[in-house]
Amino acid sequence: MYPSVKVLSFLLPLLCWHSVSADPQRRDDTDWLKTMAFAAHQTDYSGTFVYQDGVGGHVAVSRITHILDADGEHERLEGLNGARREIVSNNNQVWLYVDDRKIRIERRHGERTFPALLPEQISSLKENYLIKLAEEDRVAGFHVHAVIFQPKDNLRYTHKMWAHNESGLLLKAVVLDERARIIEQYAFTQLTLGGKVDRTWINPDKSFPPISNKDDVTPLAKLATDSKAADWQVDALPGGFKRIMEVCRPMRDKTRPVTHLVYSDGLAGISVFIEDLGGREDVNPGLSSQGAIQMYRRINGDKLITVVGEVPPRTVIQVAESVRYAGQ
Repeated sequence: MYPSVKVLSFLLPLLCWHSVSADPQRRDDTDWLKTMAFAAHQTDYSGTFVYQDGVGGHVAVSRITHILDADGEHERLEGLNGARREIVSNNNQVWLYVDDRKIRIERRHGERTFPALLPEQISSLKENYLIKLAEEDRVAGFHVHAVIFQPKDNLRYTHKMWAHNESGLLLKAVVLDERARIIEQYAFTQLTLGGKVDRTWINPDKSFPPISNKDDVTPLAKLATDSKAADWQVDALPGGFKRIMEVCRPMRDKTRPVTHLVYSDGLAGISVFIEDLGGREDVNPGLSSQGAIQMYRRINGDKLITVVGEVPPRTVIQVAESVRYAGQ
């Protein structure tokens, strides 16, 4: 909340600008959630946002540009601190640039990143979360409304999101633990909406060399129809989590493909990785975390099972301990 002096300074222009038709609190909440879900894909925008790990204190600053035109959806995500790194996507084609290397990567099925955090289908959200509109505020100079997604159990986190009052674009998002402490946060600090967004980057980037050999191409995952991925069972998923992907994927430093199962409740995701242990002695079973992301590893016979998710520690442990091979 703003201090009282700032509230008074913003009150008059907000009253002049604010209209009944633009107020999500006067709309059907389902329609407003749909607007929020599609805004990140249908709005032209460019801005700088900050990610902050509320637990470990890690901070990352990124610039994102998104364009929708006659050729489809284009997005460029640039890291502004650390090593030179950016991701450029043109519809389903995704390229990672690291220093002077250009690498084709796979767009993960079901993966959502800020500000595209909400699914197009919102029915599952209402099954698993209590959704309510909260306070009005300002983020990066824009008028926003907050929405709270409160889980119906203790196996997932609370999410709070601030959406631009007119477009529905998410401008800020936080993840809260059971004590209402912020454990992860994204927020725009500068944002341009609409026609003034730079489009020149959509052309091929001449500052990076073209792919010169197959080592610069990350192979796409193979579908589970030619693998044993479908034979693995997870018996203790929280209610509402559905399997949205099952693949066997090659991974760096792995001699054999790794089985990868992905589950989602519409907002949170859980990944289960199953790989051959292969006599490795450097494996450290147990729990680790970064921000809202929890990882739990356990050894089951000759297999290493790793569960990663944006869920509380108890959830990844519960899921990992219930993984079993159900194939014949």
